[in-house]
Amino acid sequence: MGAWIHMVPDAEASTDLLDALAGARTPHGTVDNVLRVHSLRPNTMRGHMKIYKAALHDEGNTIPMWLQETVSSYVSVLNKCEYSLANHWANARHLMGDDAKADAIEAAMDARRPEDVLEGRELALMRYAEKLTLQPADMIEADVIALRQAGLDDGQILEANQIICYFNFVNRSINGLGVTTEGDIVGYYAKED
Repeated sequence: MGAWIHMVPDAEASTDLLDALAGARTPHGTVDNVLRVHSLRPNTMRGHMKIYKAALHDEGNTIPMWLQETVSSYVSVLNKCEYSLANHWANARHLMGDDAKADAIEAAMDARRPEDVLEGRELALMRYAEKLTLQPADMIEADVIALRQAGLDDGQILEANQIICYFNFVNRSINGLGVTTEGDIVGYYAKED
């Protein structure tokens, strides 16, 4: 386990913590450090899981999952959060199913030039994500209007906003507590052997 604060292992967990850990297990059956770092306060773990699932894994979301994960990854690039980037870029790459496309998008994100490979609503989302992440006090109504003009409806704008806000929160939590991927299985999707 990797973080700058103590993370309680399952074997030492209270009943309350075991209950919170049960709700935080990945499809692999593990608990990623991003959630285990909350082990000293199980209620924040529960809250974290609730907002994560609501923002990024809600069945009502209509932005394609690969794009949700790409926006998440771009926020993590901007915040220099290696932990979230490793996990969510692995997810985006898997969901794209196109290594050449993923390589091009990754290079563009690293260069902070998404316009090199994206256009339309995809590019509009990346520009919105960048401004909301780096200049939140400068947001204006025109930023939302630009998303509408790119073809996103208000529900999708809300989805994107909440994903961006969630990743800004979690990136700061991870970076502020020194959370690493040590012991984690990177990415949501199991790799096939």
